[in-house]
Amino acid sequence: MESLINLESFVRTAELGSFSAAARRLAMTPAAVSRNVAVLEANLGIRLFQRSTRSLTLTEEGERFLRAIGDNLAGLQNAIASAASDEAAPSGTLRVSMSPTLGIGYILPLLPDFLARYPLIRPEWMFENRQVDLIAEGYDAAIGGGFELAPGVIARTLAPAHIIAVASPAYMRGRSPPEEPSDMASLDGIVMRANRTGKIRLWQMRNVAGDEQTAVPRERVVVDDPAAMREAALMGIGVAMIAKPDALPHLERGDLIRVVPQWYVDAGPVSIYHSGRKLLPLKTRVFIDFVLEASRRENWAERFTGSLGEHGP
Repeated sequence: MESLINLESFVRTAELGSFSAAARRLAMTPAAVSRNVAVLEANLGIRLFQRSTRSLTLTEEGERFLRAIGDNLAGLQNAIASAASDEAAPSGTLRVSMSPTLGIGYILPLLPDFLARYPLIRPEWMFENRQVDLIAEGYDAAIGGGFELAPGVIARTLAPAHIIAVASPAYMRGRSPPEEPSDMASLDGIVMRANRTGKIRLWQMRNVAGDEQTAVPRERVVVDDPAAMREAALMGIGVAMIAKPDALPHLERGDLIRVVPQWYVDAGPVSIYHSGRKLLPLKTRVFIDFVLEASRRENWAERFTGSLGEHGP
């Protein structure tokens, strides 16, 4: 019977188009993946890939073999994962991508408890402001907001992703507080240029009555990172539109105050993303459950809501 790792090396290489991409997904070296595919070809007596210095394409035999495997590989992997989870403790490297603010402020503080509960898991957590490709980049999970849901990926909602307008008390001292977003044109704006489009990001704000207005403070400072916007607001430079979780500790301490507090931007949910296959590795499953449990215990759904300005920070 053919080795499972040889079959998986072939399938991942076919899906991702290169040995290097498959190696990242499988946490192996490109040489090891190439060797596994070569062994499979030798055992089958057929050439599965047409190789050149610049490309790697399936042969006709390779395409037929990939179709023949179908979902059988996933079924075998799930069966192995299910059998292993009956006896084994969660273990292995846990690769997770998360936004820096949410990750460092809210997920990283959970790490001591997580390690105490699951000592055989080795977290490898990346804090980055981008949407990752879970499968191609070999991540077990990702946490953030505003992700486009790729095929084969499932999202579990943790809290709303609401954006609010904030400024320092020092900046607002002596200024007339705007009553609605359109009035913010008289204030200095700390704005962000989107990396993907190169354009200044404009926010459409709303209130609980469903009214909508665009917030357009004048451009005083332009940055490309939400944390820089928050820090500039703390310095008293102007008004910034930032995520409620990012602002919350400073609102609670009084370092920042809300501008037009009855208005907010609904940017969708903050979610934890993972592969949609039926039986996840045990390390991934316990991590997802752990984060969901923490979000409920710490009441993120209410604390991260921007529509509660009239009731609290």
